[in-house]
Amino acid sequence: MAKLTFSANLGFLWTDRPLDAAIYAACDAGFDAVECHWPYDTDVETVNTALSDTGLKMLGLNTIRGNAGENGLLALAGREDDAKQAIDQAIAYAVATDTQNIHAMAGFASGKQAQDCFVTNLSYACDMAARNHKTILIEPLNHFDAPDYFLSDTHHAKDIIQQVGKDNLKLMFDCYHVQIMQGDVCRQLETDMDIIGHIQFASVPDRGAPDNGEINYAYIFEHIKSLGYHQPVGAEYKPAGGDTNASLGWLAAYRAKDPERQNS
Repeated sequence: MAKLTFSANLGFLWTDRPLDAAIYAACDAGFDAVECHWPYDTDVETVNTALSDTGLKMLGLNTIRGNAGENGLLALAGREDDAKQAIDQAIAYAVATDTQNIHAMAGFASGKQAQDCFVTNLSYACDMAARNHKTILIEPLNHFDAPDYFLSDTHHAKDIIQQVGKDNLKLMFDCYHVQIMQGDVCRQLETDMDIIGHIQFASVPDRGAPDNGEINYAYIFEHIKSLGYHQPVGAEYKPAGGDTNASLGWLAAYRAKDPERQNS
């Protein structure tokens, strides 16, 4: 069975440091890869130097949220030009940093017009990404943290993926959001594995480190391994008190129990 590897989401971890310093911190902590939210204020060369020095891969980044109070642009009818600019920006940064996945953020919207807009913009995003061998991800967000976000469950995401019909459109499966909205994370993983492009995790209900809360992540991690998932799993959680290093006991504990990792 393949070893399970972990990615540090630098949108939540080591946020007290510049992005390049956070990359070095993730390497020192023993993560296998990194991912981020909106890296655009950091010079590409600075990021690439940190990635080269550490040997870590940047797995993913997000399209911009938009204006103040917005949470993505792709499902916003009337904002198609802004959405395309956001897509082009994300793809360009991903190409420059050798980042594989681009999370295309839908935004706050609802209804058929928003659905049609989202599908059209995703089709454009997939076509542009395919030219550079990149993957577009869509992620359902729960209604408690992101009220009125267009996409809130994996069933809707799967319908959209089928409607767009592009091989490089995949699901970002965040165990935290899925548990809150749908529950039964293990069966949802089994059902959706064929369309999953990336997996993330955090405790429920507080979105903290995975060694507390209502989800048994030791079990979830083993289940992910058993399903043959080979990519790093993203730690996208909020460390208690903001101290990332103090929150990493779960990583050491998991690896101490995993004989495949003890000598890696």
